[in-house]
Amino acid sequence: MKTTGLTLGKYAPFHRGHQYVFDTALAECDELVVLIYDTTITPIPLSVRARWIRTLYPQVTVIEAWDGPEGYSNERAFEIIQEQYILKILAGRNITHFYSSEFYGDHVSKALGAIDRRLDEKRTAVPISATLIRENPWQYRPFVADVVYRDLITKVVFVGAMSTGKSTITEALAKKYQTSFAPEYGREYWTQHQVDRRISFAAFDEIAVGHQEREEAALRQANRYLFVDTNAITTYQYALDYHGKAPQLLTQLALENAQRYDLFFLCGTDIPYHDTWDRSGDQKRQVFQKKIIADLKERRIPYLTLSGSLEARMATVKSVLERFVPYENFFGNTLNF
Repeated sequence: MKTTGLTLGKYAPFHRGHQYVFDTALAECDELVVLIYDTTITPIPLSVRARWIRTLYPQVTVIEAWDGPEGYSNERAFEIIQEQYILKILAGRNITHFYSSEFYGDHVSKALGAIDRRLDEKRTAVPISATLIRENPWQYRPFVADVVYRDLITKVVFVGAMSTGKSTITEALAKKYQTSFAPEYGREYWTQHQVDRRISFAAFDEIAVGHQEREEAALRQANRYLFVDTNAITTYQYALDYHGKAPQLLTQLALENAQRYDLFFLCGTDIPYHDTWDRSGDQKRQVFQKKIIADLKERRIPYLTLSGSLEARMATVKSVLERFVPYENFFGNTLNF
């Protein structure tokens, strides 16, 4: 007889304890169905949490429960509501095993006519809970897969023309918040590969890919925030400046950048221009800044401008971070800085 396991939860966030249940169920059953609930305990949308599971367990059937009952209770009236909802959303699917680490394993398995497979209720095999991770993702980093952890980090990118203080503020903020940062890869690449101050058309794809690889590595080590110096949108503008066009991959990565970061800060040109051998003067800086601003506007990317001293700029960023909640409509609020 074909065996089908069922497990359910909010997965807010999905962690190694959940994976322990998944792995056990997959070892014991022919197939596994996962019911994931919408919830108000986290701002991370249901669709994002479902994507984590689909990415890590592509063989699992994921059912998104957008209208499921909120919370848990051992009161029989609530148990009946939960059981009726589960049976309705399963739409007649036969479940032979119900997997959980909670008290509700008893009544749900009975309602399903399934074997009650409760695992690690005391959290001894995997000593973690979603509540602990929500309170301090960094402290419990080993219990969270990379694909999940990256969505627990607020990704902050600094854009602007050359010599606008992007590198300085990125490193300073990383030190202040005791986290990692992603430096600008394009300048490093240009220094190593330039010939007569020029690089090839194809090189811009290499820069964009190399920069994002470094971002992903820094993300895995980030503590609450990741600060990023420059992105594919700026690299795209450099490609246009050098060659009058941008390669296809870079163009696509720049397009995706609108969703890649949580916050965009534009570093202003009100600080003294630092003239080095690899730069082309303050006039070029002013023109390039206009192009970056126009590109951000064309892409409909909300951004905040930083001006003044390093301390003033950091104070503005601090004020924004204190108010910011990932996945919320932050820029729909009235902000005064």
